[in-house]
Amino acid sequence: MAKKKNELWEWTKALIIAVLLAVVIRFFLFAPIVVDGESMMPTLHDQDRMIVNKFSYKIGEPERFDIIVFHAPENKDYIKRIIGLPGDKIEYQNDTLYVNGEAIEEPYLDDFKNQVIDGPLTEPFTLEELTGQETVPEGHLFVMGDNRRYSKDSRHIGTIPMEKVLGNTSMVYWPLEDIGIVD
Repeated sequence: MAKKKNELWEWTKALIIAVLLAVVIRFFLFAPIVVDGESMMPTLHDQDRMIVNKFSYKIGEPERFDIIVFHAPENKDYIKRIIGLPGDKIEYQNDTLYVNGEAIEEPYLDDFKNQVIDGPLTEPFTLEELTGQETVPEGHLFVMGDNRRYSKDSRHIGTIPMEKVLGNTSMVYWPLEDIGIVD
């Protein structure tokens, strides 16, 4: 009888440890997220399932063109691409991104730009026109969706405070035909 009690206790401890590990991983390291909408087309598709790396910015700084997940003002989580880092002056002219006056390539948009026949993919703007600030404020990011015509992003909701960023994401795990790392 004592042996059965001991075995039950061992199984209970193993189960408790497994649940605690799952909770720690889910809330502090990695979390699943579902792409909702077409604002990141053609890079990401509606209903793609991805893994958010919550640990990524705890050890390093965000980089331009990272795809991040953040808490948006509407109490929703958005998935967008970092375009501007703190201190950057952002401008879009003739469908070209300028950061601090330098034209920056966006190769992930090349195919999409070639498909657009009725004007630019990205309407011209300056950061100052949108936000009243010349540069992205310290502790903030300027983000945009890849589907520039149909994305609610920093052009509409302003810069994103770093404390609202959940983490970055680059791995699609579902559907099967989309599995892989995205740039």
